[in-house]
Amino acid sequence: MNLESHYKELYDHSISKISSDNYEIDNLIDSDKDNRFGITLLIRPPIEIKEEIQKFIKEIKRIEPNQYYYPNSDIHITVMSIISCYDGFDMKTIDLKKYIELTQKCLLEKREFSITFKGITASPSGIMIRGFMNTNELNDIRDRLRKEFKNSNLEQSLDKRYSIQTAHSTIIRFKTKLSQKEKFLKALDKNINYNFGAFKVNKFELVFNDWYQRDKYVNKIYDFFI
Repeated sequence: MNLESHYKELYDHSISKISSDNYEIDNLIDSDKDNRFGITLLIRPPIEIKEEIQKFIKEIKRIEPNQYYYPNSDIHITVMSIISCYDGFDMKTIDLKKYIELTQKCLLEKREFSITFKGITASPSGIMIRGFMNTNELNDIRDRLRKEFKNSNLEQSLDKRYSIQTAHSTIIRFKTKLSQKEKFLKALDKNINYNFGAFKVNKFELVFNDWYQRDKYVNKIYDFFI
């Protein structure tokens, strides 16, 4: 996949939808009745990258203060949704040890790689940072996870929503109608190539999480270090 082209196509398509008021508002973000939970393998960028993200968020938040903005604690890259979030999932119903062991097996061949956060893209439901890998290692890990989990008898839903191939990070979600849409779009366009920085990946986290990876709901299961 050509990530540059993919991100641009996604941005153009989504901006067109936002411009014509066809964007998606998430009505569950503030709901205390949202019981969607799952298991995810993820990567978290270091604090210096997160602080750069917050600088960008601060600028957008001045224009649209009522949208949902990810705090540092929740910013992540999804490596794979092992069990995609669904209503009522309880990790007490699965054998966590087996999930750790199988994930560890998929990471045994892991090699050091870096991710560069450069520029923004969008979806009809929010704004994301474009992530670029310097090798194909991340997708190799994903392929091993797909193979091993699909050949196991463990509950899993890999690629149920879509087959993930990028290293993006969602940082803004729409939770209400945009109040200053034109200014918002202009700010996005101005920052389309914002350089958030690059980092070496040295840890993967296996977590129990809600739909938004909010820190108050995340329960860390295991850390895998490179």
